[in-house]
Amino acid sequence: MTKTVLITGAARGIGLATAGRFLREGWNVVMLDRDREELAKAAAPRQDALAIVADVSKPEDVERAIAETEARFGRLDALVNNAGVAEFGPMEEADFVLWRRVMDTNLDGVFLTSQAAIPLLARQGGAIVNIASISGLRASTLRVAYGTSKAAVIQLTLQQAVELGEHGIRANAVAPGPVRTKLAMAVHTPEIIAAYHDALPLNRYGTEEELANAIWFLCSDEASYVTGQVLAADGGFQAAGVGLPALRG
Repeated sequence: MTKTVLITGAARGIGLATAGRFLREGWNVVMLDRDREELAKAAAPRQDALAIVADVSKPEDVERAIAETEARFGRLDALVNNAGVAEFGPMEEADFVLWRRVMDTNLDGVFLTSQAAIPLLARQGGAIVNIASISGLRASTLRVAYGTSKAAVIQLTLQQAVELGEHGIRANAVAPGPVRTKLAMAVHTPEIIAAYHDALPLNRYGTEEELANAIWFLCSDEASYVTGQVLAADGGFQAAGVGLPALRG
């Protein structure tokens, strides 16, 4: 039977690129996003995909999305928890409303969607791929809520791998470094871009398609013995130490 993947945050960016990769591989694709207008635009040229408007931070929305997936395709082989929000600012200015807004989607959403998907994934032994961030592996300025949420997603991934392995479910995380999304290019100044290039051994931003390739690999049978891992798709950002920009000069 044709395999099925559910991708959250699929209306744009990495999620949309990932949907395209799975469609090219012949999978059934469920595109989930809370932005109705953007999701409609993204799904329009992808008639084979099932588009579901839902908010991963709301249990009732998640349960409905899983039920719609089962009703349409009868199975779920992979779950890509990509939905996330990024809000940056100084720690002393991060109020609890901001903190909860980030955690609701970035952490709670991963927990709720994964938990709801377990029965379907367990039927044939599926895969969970959680999209974390390099900010979950190393601290950075202005990211107290975002970075903490992504670090928690990494720990949640390890818990999933350990506890769900007996069901044949694999769980891994992808931690993107700087990626050339429309949003990033809109908010990154030339100075920020230059600084990132200096800090990246590959000396460039990644692309959405490159992240989609990493996600595809971890969901595919080619990664059938890979679980509990964090793949930093980051151009070497995590590996690089202090002094690299100066050495380049």
